[in-house]
Amino acid sequence: MTDVFQYTPGDSVLHRMNPVTKIFLTFCICMAAFLTDHLSVLIFLLFLDLMLGVIAGIPRKAFSIFRGLAKISLFLFALQALFVRRGNPVFWIITDEGLRTAGTVVLRLLVVCLPFALILAVTQVSDIANSMVQVLHVPYAYAFTLALTIRFIPLFMEEMSGIMEAQAARGIEFDTKNILKKFGLLLPLCAPLLISSMRQTGATATAARVRGFSLRTADSGYKKYGFGLVDLCAAVLSIALIAGAAWIR
Repeated sequence: MTDVFQYTPGDSVLHRMNPVTKIFLTFCICMAAFLTDHLSVLIFLLFLDLMLGVIAGIPRKAFSIFRGLAKISLFLFALQALFVRRGNPVFWIITDEGLRTAGTVVLRLLVVCLPFALILAVTQVSDIANSMVQVLHVPYAYAFTLALTIRFIPLFMEEMSGIMEAQAARGIEFDTKNILKKFGLLLPLCAPLLISSMRQTGATATAARVRGFSLRTADSGYKKYGFGLVDLCAAVLSIALIAGAAWIR
């Protein structure tokens, strides 16, 4: 799953779109998901997310992300269905209102998480940070922090995988089906991961200072991020999604 956060080169419409427009489209999809409780609208937004992955030329990655989120969603669906007691009984302690609430929560989770993963797949992290500084006039320190956080996620996942392999070589079995036991085995691994993360963070901070991080300004970037017809169409689509979700609500 580390490749989920990695950039996939391409020449699709989404690849050529301004990074700020992609961020705006992502947030509008998320806002539309929270503005409505209609399952049909949420299903449409989920279909739109998957179609964005197809348009970007990364359908396999889009559906891989969807399958990964679906596993978590099944657990949340079961929790919501069991603990929401409003409505008419359907089976045992499960009610129709509980099933509807569970479906809404699960669909919202999928709709909100998919666009953020897709935007990382079609946009380089450096472009996201530089466009925020150049177009939105975000202080470079904040944009750099966001970019660094995104870059460190796959590194930490690889580090965690390496620690688990080292522990497995010493005879520790992580393949147990007991969730509590597996959680107890993973908890001690947080200490070496934290120590390794602090070392990498310190080395990165030193490298940034050596390269003149404090001297960086909004005009330091060499790449310009203009807006075209595709960005205008995406902005109109974003506003239409919010308006439609609010109107249907």
